Amino acid sequence: MSESEVQAGAIVIVGGGHSAAALCSGLVAAGRGAQVHLVCEEAELPYQRPPLSKSFLKGPLEALQPLRSEAWYAEAGITLHRADPGVAIDRQRRVLRLRSKRELGYAGLVLATGARARSLPQFAATIAGLSNVAMLRGAADAARLRGQLHAAQHLTVLGGGFIGLEIAATARALGKRVTVLESAPRLLQRSVSGELAMHVLQTHRASGIDLRLGVAAGEFVIEGGRLASLTVEGKGEAVELLVLAIGAAPEQALALAAGLECDNGVIVDACQRSSDPSILAIGDCASFPLHGSGRRTRLESVQNANDQARTALATLLGRDEPYRALPWFWSEQGGMRLQMAGLMPLDGVRHRRAGPSPGSFSILHYVGEQLLCVESVNAPLDHMAARKLLEAAASPAPALACDPAVPLKAHL
Repeated sequence: MSESEVQAGAIVIVGGGHSAAALCSGLVAAGRGAQVHLVCEEAELPYQRPPLSKSFLKGPLEALQPLRSEAWYAEAGITLHRADPGVAIDRQRRVLRLRSKRELGYAGLVLATGARARSLPQFAATIAGLSNVAMLRGAADAARLRGQLHAAQHLTVLGGGFIGLEIAATARALGKRVTVLESAPRLLQRSVSGELAMHVLQTHRASGIDLRLGVAAGEFVIEGGRLASLTVEGKGEAVELLVLAIGAAPEQALALAAGLECDNGVIVDACQRSSDPSILAIGDCASFPLHGSGRRTRLESVQNANDQARTALATLLGRDEPYRALPWFWSEQGGMRLQMAGLMPLDGVRHRRAGPSPGSFSILHYVGEQLLCVESVNAPLDHMAARKLLEAAASPAPALACDPAVPLKAHL
């Protein structure tokens, strides 16, 4: 009997990130652990990913932080397939083929494949061979970058998004000279308001980071397996260590090859079902209908990964519980803790709420009289209250909400 026949009825999860681990936990709590196969591209157990750009890079002896121990998976009855990624889906037979050529039959297949770091066309075929060019996606990338960073004196970061700025702040805290090159006219253009972006810019520059906006890097000179220099604004600049941090793309190759509908991610309904109802997608790789917006989106956050895992769990257990969670995000960049609740409206009116210190404040976004988003800097109490306000659809008048003498939670 083939392995695919032996494993018929299994729930196969493809991916080793937060969403996959959260779904495993939910299935174990539902008494379904013995039916679960977790297929991971990496050799490591699912681990905490946010520290990779921060504390893991900073501490030479910092270890990965597994979300669950190996003993937990064994006791739960989950079968692990580590360093053996899925390479093909046979939808007709309901079989996932692994790189090892093993086949896993499934009753339900969940794609939790995440996202991959974007590269530049110049490096598409050569990045693995350039000893001083790095990207950050997983543990192996982070371990390699950590060694390079501690040995280097100057770091150049291409890209002013969250990951790029987190790595830049970490390197600066280690005493490195840091240059950040961002081609857009401002930082975090798709993620935060202009007011918050300006605060982030000023804070990083004040820390000593050479941060340049509206500049495109070109004319990459490669010598002896290294990136020797790049041209910025017509001038050649030597490169000691370069990090590419120009965004992420959904890992959807497996889904596309299987004929699933994809568009900037695997297209799913509100219950995380793909165009094949027996296949679900969750986390960074899923393009889902954002509740109440009339549009699709794809979110790269631990919160979204965990919440969509709960929705997928309900679907696998035969219940339809559409995903309606409030999106929220966070980023730690040196001494700044940025927290965002809700999605920033394009046509909103912003109101600033002062915090207890000069570097602490919140920005409240209203459309008409409705509060839709709150961005907070070093104001965790405001962030927690904002999440509750938005979940309850409560909208205090801006003048009241921005009175620093009254806690934001008082308006619940």
